[in-house]
Amino acid sequence: MTSSFLGSALRGTFFLVFGLWWSVRYPLKYLRRKVNAENQPSYGVQRAEVFEGAVKAFFALAGILVEQFVPSGPHMTLYSPKTHSWTDLTHWHYTTMYLFFLLSGIVDVVSHSPLKLPLGLDRLLLSVALFMEGLLFCFRDYGDAALDQHLHSLLAMAIFAGALCALLEVFLRDHVILESLRTSTFLLQGSWLWQIGFVLTPPWGGPGWDQTDRSNVTFLTMCFCWHYAGALAVLAANAATSRCCNESCQLKFGDIDVELDCGMCIRKSKGSSGALLPESGLDDK
Repeated sequence: MTSSFLGSALRGTFFLVFGLWWSVRYPLKYLRRKVNAENQPSYGVQRAEVFEGAVKAFFALAGILVEQFVPSGPHMTLYSPKTHSWTDLTHWHYTTMYLFFLLSGIVDVVSHSPLKLPLGLDRLLLSVALFMEGLLFCFRDYGDAALDQHLHSLLAMAIFAGALCALLEVFLRDHVILESLRTSTFLLQGSWLWQIGFVLTPPWGGPGWDQTDRSNVTFLTMCFCWHYAGALAVLAANAATSRCCNESCQLKFGDIDVELDCGMCIRKSKGSSGALLPESGLDDK
């Protein structure tokens, strides 16, 4: 049983928002680490991760409420004694998915609280959330909808790839390659969920694509590869933009994570050629 186009688009937007944000934040964080030799997380980095966790938890909670309390939703009813059957398992399917992302967001926030949770627990919960998402899609009942199953099988590949990256980040913290791969899988998930919506439940109405046409399977497999190529292109473009801003504008790495002020680039006319004016103003010894 397929979901509506709006539901698929909203879920895709959830992953696209995080993918686009990470595609900007991680390159800037990498440039910051190259400048800062201490290699310690600043207060700004911690604030950014707390903000990400709060946004993740908010979107996940909103997703749960939407799935449960839309007019056609189950309204927290899992089993109907009258019909002796389960109640709208499709909405419960996505509710369960959002539940684990809600837990991941909460752990992101609590990890930077005075409780001092073990380092890497936030990435572990993200990996668990992605793994549960992939598990739900793998064992979903698609009936005779072969094209629907194929679309979500491709989606599961992106999900499990992201889960693996997040799991490796538990042990290899702040690894820019793993962060970039995870970002690309989120961008891929987001765009592919939009694609699924257009294929199965077009927003302009009418039936979806023919489930029995094998040429649709071939085309959509190629389309999935194109989506990933687009995700890599977005990742590369944002990384290049970050580097250009780093070279042409003043980058201030202090108590905040990254502050770009491209309109007011302050450069020293004395001293070393082309050196940026440090914010701290320490005297040379």
